Amino acid sequence: MQFRYIVIVVALLLSGCNQKKAPQAVEQNSSTKIKEEIFDLVSIDQNISVYIPSRLNKGYIATLQEYESHYFLPWNIKKIDISIKDAKWAYRAFNEKNSYGSNLLPLKKRFFQEILENSNFSAFTTLNKRAITLKAMNIRAFPTDKPLFMNPNKAGEGYPFDYLQNSLIAANKPLLVSHYTKDKEWVFIRSSFTFGWVKARDIVFISQSKSDFYKKAKKIFFIKEGIGIYDQEGNFLFDSRIGMSLPKISESQNEYTALTITNFKNTQAYYIYSKVNKNIAHQGILEFNKENIIKIFNEVSRVKYGWGGIYKDRDCSSTLRDFFAPFGVWLPRNSYKQSKIGKIISFKGLSDAQKLELIKEKAIPFETLLYKRGHILLYVGVKNNKVIVFHNVWGIKTKKNAKEGRFIIGKPVFSTLEIGSHLINYDRSASILSNLKSMNIITQ
Repeated sequence: MQFRYIVIVVALLLSGCNQKKAPQAVEQNSSTKIKEEIFDLVSIDQNISVYIPSRLNKGYIATLQEYESHYFLPWNIKKIDISIKDAKWAYRAFNEKNSYGSNLLPLKKRFFQEILENSNFSAFTTLNKRAITLKAMNIRAFPTDKPLFMNPNKAGEGYPFDYLQNSLIAANKPLLVSHYTKDKEWVFIRSSFTFGWVKARDIVFISQSKSDFYKKAKKIFFIKEGIGIYDQEGNFLFDSRIGMSLPKISESQNEYTALTITNFKNTQAYYIYSKVNKNIAHQGILEFNKENIIKIFNEVSRVKYGWGGIYKDRDCSSTLRDFFAPFGVWLPRNSYKQSKIGKIISFKGLSDAQKLELIKEKAIPFETLLYKRGHILLYVGVKNNKVIVFHNVWGIKTKKNAKEGRFIIGKPVFSTLEIGSHLINYDRSASILSNLKSMNIITQ
């Protein structure tokens, strides 16, 4: 992405992206615009196949039962399982003193007053009805499409870092609905991985008998991204997305017949059948082998960097979350919680050299995550004695005459842990390596 004003949350401060030819990065928020190549994107191979051992075949690294226990969580609880205080976190975090609107001017107090009034929290957890998403859509911290930025004059803040963007949620995802806004345009929901506001018109309520059928049915997982799914009359329903699954009704030699849902009236579900070609879906979870890793990896890494899944793109944590989903590995939505899955190895008190040695000794390629505050990376191995990682990043932090800036990458890349260190104004205090806090082997 290219933007007039560049934004990064204080938590990001990073780098990355995947191209054989290095992009011309432009330094933002600096008195001088300097064009430089990102050295890692020239010197580090951006082809995943070179990092996977040819005989890699670990079989199944997770179980469908464990994955679905997380996936269907909203339908396994009778009441929204978060407090009203947690539901209202954004209402405490943002106000007229620290927030900017789409015109990059401060938001007025009236904006927040109207949002709170419409949020109708007096009705919190009064519905507790099962629902399902009809399309890929945004989960918002406030019931509004309008963005909220921090000071856009600061590097790492402003567009596209809309702080009201909690996450993207794909079609066919289970929800539990708490209540409506007063104007009935939005509903507050609990999904399997987060909570917030979604458009009421983009969900339908689902009966317990149908949700039980969904849970018990055999599943097909999408292995191709962005393929249109249609009803039997050829009407478009939604695009396929890695991380999505559908209940399987039957199959022929070349196609699955899957249960899909559209809106009948008054947010009631209308159940239909859709044909899904077997070259875009797979029954059950995948084995963790070279062929499947490359297949799924190439799909999730096609998109650009998208803060909170905005514009249907992915950020660092959603990239890894969706990559592992077809293999039956459930990861939480944000980087901090992802760093707590599996066997955790702390880097506390270690020098950069000691961190590298420990990674080389203990990390397992494609099964180990590396964590720094606000960012998560996938360890893929060692090449030419350098630790190589895959991550979806926004930019590299720079500093010139005490003024912060960013070199924008804005996509997934393979890199070292010191990407951007050759740049003239590189901020060494923001080095990924020096800020790593831990690694965790998610399969252990």
